[in-house]
Amino acid sequence: MARNGSGIRRATDNSIQIEFVFQGERCRERIKTKPTDANLSIAAQFRAEILAAIDDNSFDYAATFPHSKHLAKYQIIEVKALTVGDWLKTWLNRKEPHIKNSTLAGYIKIIKMLSNGIGTLPLAELKKRHVRAWCETLPCSNKTIGNIISPLRAALQDAVDDELIDNNPLVDFRFRRNEAPKPSDVDPFNKDEQAAILSAFTGQHKNLFQFAFWSGLRTSELVALEWGDIDWLKETVKIQRAKTQTSNKAETTKTKSGTREVKLLSPALQALKDQKQFTFLEGKIVFHDERTQKPWTGDQSIRKLWTRALHKVGVRYRRPYQTRHTYASMMLSSGESLAWVSNQIGHSSVLMTANVYATYIPDSLPDAGNNAVNLFANEVFEVEKKHPLKRP
Repeated sequence: MARNGSGIRRATDNSIQIEFVFQGERCRERIKTKPTDANLSIAAQFRAEILAAIDDNSFDYAATFPHSKHLAKYQIIEVKALTVGDWLKTWLNRKEPHIKNSTLAGYIKIIKMLSNGIGTLPLAELKKRHVRAWCETLPCSNKTIGNIISPLRAALQDAVDDELIDNNPLVDFRFRRNEAPKPSDVDPFNKDEQAAILSAFTGQHKNLFQFAFWSGLRTSELVALEWGDIDWLKETVKIQRAKTQTSNKAETTKTKSGTREVKLLSPALQALKDQKQFTFLEGKIVFHDERTQKPWTGDQSIRKLWTRALHKVGVRYRRPYQTRHTYASMMLSSGESLAWVSNQIGHSSVLMTANVYATYIPDSLPDAGNNAVNLFANEVFEVEKKHPLKRP
């Protein structure tokens, strides 16, 4: 707002700036005229007319400021002519300031696909049948299609809230087609493969992968880990941020459940102790790329290093993310609690962990049930000896 609170001010020797709020955002536009007292008064009246038009929903940004650089953002398109593609672009502009860079990158790809597929349809005429027919043409899995439909459903609900359409056609829409069961992505490394892989690294690189094998962190969480996240007395680490390739800085974890406290098992704790000599005094990011002496920028550079190492030691290639699967499978196959493992790796539910790692959960361990026997059975039998039940 101009300093005098009027919403107008002298911008240059040849222009006057007008400020107003439209669609919840502060707008600033310039009028090319000398800022004389008379012209400032005219500008004030012009601004008053704009505010009145905004109040009665008749303000036309394009007609009022046809050469504005903000025109695409604020332009009001007649609802009947508004296409699905037009609305998706507007919706994404609104969402951009409020979502993570990694989420934004995903939305951009999805909206491009949607715009190419159903973008020319009038928004007010979009039906389930249009979306279903388009989904049938997609060469991807039901899960991927679901990920595409999710932001479309959200965008349409916002269109309802903005009174652009009467109802959201995708409120209860789910696309499913018959498809072969997807092979499990879980392909852990056995202990010999782990030893071979770690032998291919030294220094900071070895510390990184040893910690990865024994902590279960996602790659994006590993590269964002800070020394301040580590509680040396409790021997735990707080996972509260992640850094993906699409973001130039760390963001929140992938999911709400991803923010968690992880117990540091001895191999992971030792990797951190060995790493202290390299980056601890800097007090920030734990793991650096030894080749650049700087923090990792994402998983691509890690993957290149990893690929060369596996080739060198003759271990069948699996992506670095399999260190996480290796951790979970080791914990479960050795009999650790399913609930504890689920919490350690940051899954949203125990059911999700069970579904992903079902084959690594033993049906029973050699001593299954003996803990209960030791705790309760002997005492029960002793009580029965002292106070035998009278039988008829």
